[in-house]
Amino acid sequence: MELRIPKPEQLRLIYDRDLKEAFPAAELKPLADMERMWREGRYRPYCLFDGEEIVGEAFLWLGRPGWALLDHLCVAPHARNGGLGAAILKELARVEGDTVIFGESEDPEDAPDPEMARRRLGFYARNGLRTAGYDTAMFGVHYKTLYLASREVDDGALMEEHRFIYQNTFSPEKYRRYVRIPYDPEEGPGEKADWQQ
Repeated sequence: MELRIPKPEQLRLIYDRDLKEAFPAAELKPLADMERMWREGRYRPYCLFDGEEIVGEAFLWLGRPGWALLDHLCVAPHARNGGLGAAILKELARVEGDTVIFGESEDPEDAPDPEMARRRLGFYARNGLRTAGYDTAMFGVHYKTLYLASREVDDGALMEEHRFIYQNTFSPEKYRRYVRIPYDPEEGPGEKADWQQ
């Protein structure tokens, strides 16, 4: 198996086949946005190939050099429960060895399915991701912040890069309204809304 960048038509195929099936519409970037960001050099859609078949994906939303947000991690429906999610993360750490890859996973305390959220956090921990010292809230959803790196990363530096990604994508108004980095429990997660709003 090999982790590599797909052809544009393959991205369209897996968007419909895998991502739409795995992620709620409110959390999924429109395909046109992914394609535009990819063309602009701000997005890296890795796919795990088994021969010529794509069996999983890990999409990186690129920040400053050496930093990236794990936007989506997904295994094709027909290939689940075979260790491919772990294989994708292992390959991602290898091919992006100098990059701090960070992401968000729903906090079980506020998740609609707390057990699934706990299992997801356990999966990430088993596969080498560390939990940062701050949470986030995006579009009304409370997340734990995780990161994959060859070294421990200072929370202040991680938070700065985390903010950078969103501030350089969203308008100041959209950022102020929907993004909480860090999450403040006193304020709550904010207004629930679709990512696409």
